[in-house]
Amino acid sequence: MGLLMNKIKRIEKIAEHLYKAHTSKAKFENLKGVLKPRSISEAYMVQKRLNERRKNDGIGRIAGHKVALTSQAIQKLVGLTSPIAASIFSSTIYKSPTEINLKRFVHLGLEFELAFKMRDDVKQRTSCTVACISELVGSIMPAFELIEDRNANYNNLDPASLIADNAWCGGIVLGAPIKNWRNADLFSTPVRLSYNDEIIDSTTGAAMGNPFNSLIWLALFLIEQGRPLKRGDIVMSGSTLATRFPKHGDHVIYSIDNQERVEVKIC
Repeated sequence: MGLLMNKIKRIEKIAEHLYKAHTSKAKFENLKGVLKPRSISEAYMVQKRLNERRKNDGIGRIAGHKVALTSQAIQKLVGLTSPIAASIFSSTIYKSPTEINLKRFVHLGLEFELAFKMRDDVKQRTSCTVACISELVGSIMPAFELIEDRNANYNNLDPASLIADNAWCGGIVLGAPIKNWRNADLFSTPVRLSYNDEIIDSTTGAAMGNPFNSLIWLALFLIEQGRPLKRGDIVMSGSTLATRFPKHGDHVIYSIDNQERVEVKIC
């Protein structure tokens, strides 16, 4: 009992430290010493407690989840063998086209993703394949993730600290649902980023080979956490292109197969 109480107190202390960092918009720093989670599992406990504090402040309910560090190269760089997960709050979900004010962020980054909206609950973990998980998806949309990295040092990133900090999720912008997505090959569907006058092409398969692989990983992970995906949840599947850090006046459009798109202006 004593060990359990000490763990609860430690988690509460770390979450309180991070809560103050968020509210004061302090620079992101890796957690150290007594404030460093002792495991990845403990980091997720801290994240849960931090998000409870933020919900109590009126940021809204948890309306979805993000998958981050989907690249094996990045995972290896930070000493992990899997992606990580974090929560998305309802008040931070925007509909495209929209304007994003830089003043709301310490340091804003944009990531370029596919978002899933669940039409049914995920109820079991067995035989979780692309075919079975796709039956639980209602729609897929191009989306931006708004990264709030608070001027983090990317060259010295501790994954437990990132997880505990809710993986820098500052919100998302959702585009129009993709038509006939069930007939699309999400291993290789073209995506295009129009960043002011610059055009960059990639494919949906840049996120774990197929965005559905991200969704499957997250579905299984959340079942293990005792909080499975629910109907209406939004899932951000990981970026198909490198993160960009916008400036005032930037105009950004991200499209899927030159059709459905998500659009934002930075003001």
